[in-house]
Amino acid sequence: MHPWSLIEQVSIMTRIIVITSGKGGVGKTTVTANLGMALAKMGRQVALVDADFNLRNLDLLLGLEKRIVYGAFDFLAGECRLEQALVKDKRQDGLVLLPVSQKRSQGTVTPEQMKSLLDTLAPKYEYVLIDSPAGIEMGFQNAIAAATEALIITTPEIPSIRDADRTIKLLEAQGVERLHLIINRVRPLMARVFNLMSIQDVQELLDIPLIGVIPEDESVIVSTNHGEPLVLAENQSTSAIALNNIASRLEGKTVEFLDLDSPYDDLLEADETIDPTTSFANLCPYF
Repeated sequence: MHPWSLIEQVSIMTRIIVITSGKGGVGKTTVTANLGMALAKMGRQVALVDADFNLRNLDLLLGLEKRIVYGAFDFLAGECRLEQALVKDKRQDGLVLLPVSQKRSQGTVTPEQMKSLLDTLAPKYEYVLIDSPAGIEMGFQNAIAAATEALIITTPEIPSIRDADRTIKLLEAQGVERLHLIINRVRPLMARVFNLMSIQDVQELLDIPLIGVIPEDESVIVSTNHGEPLVLAENQSTSAIALNNIASRLEGKTVEFLDLDSPYDDLLEADETIDPTTSFANLCPYF
């Protein structure tokens, strides 16, 4: 059975999805920004919520930081209407951001307040994607308060997998049962040359349905610095294609996973044995 066959067909209703991992630096914000943009390109009404009140970055990845006047704190404090706190993306109809306001310092937000906020926001949109902060403390509790499903992001590294496993258990304990796995920053050649953990190994360890595999991609750095999501690029990289495919699978479509190994088959099947002490940068400069 293919992993994507485990994804239920979706009905037309608001889906509140938290993008989380437990560990920092695995690509939660990048995935949130690009999935939101990809779904909006499909004609969906999408709201992105930055739940990382300490280290807000979602606005930067979307290139919307200069347009923020109000944010979630201001709405919760009764200082603005929800519509005033939302920033519309001018490049793509149907996409809005609920940011953290630039003018307010960190305040105290409870899971109950977050749930009330998202319950107010949700009816206007088909998807609400919540960018969760790293860790499993109050910020995490706020991010999952209203979520009915979750995308767990991990990289194929032991610390990241362990944190993802802990996050999965916490989500299940909170009643969030519709979980899917995204394996990010995959380096196929490195994994095969140095006998590192495979995609199948990661999936078996975490034991939740796989919805996407995203390769390591230098264009993420360019995208982040320019505030232009990868999925908007005219010439799309492999990672952009992978992100678009994840959006399609969220829509219930059957999409084959990309073959990330095939570009290296000839190299690895050559008669010469690759010296494991060889500089990996020399072996494959792209990574």
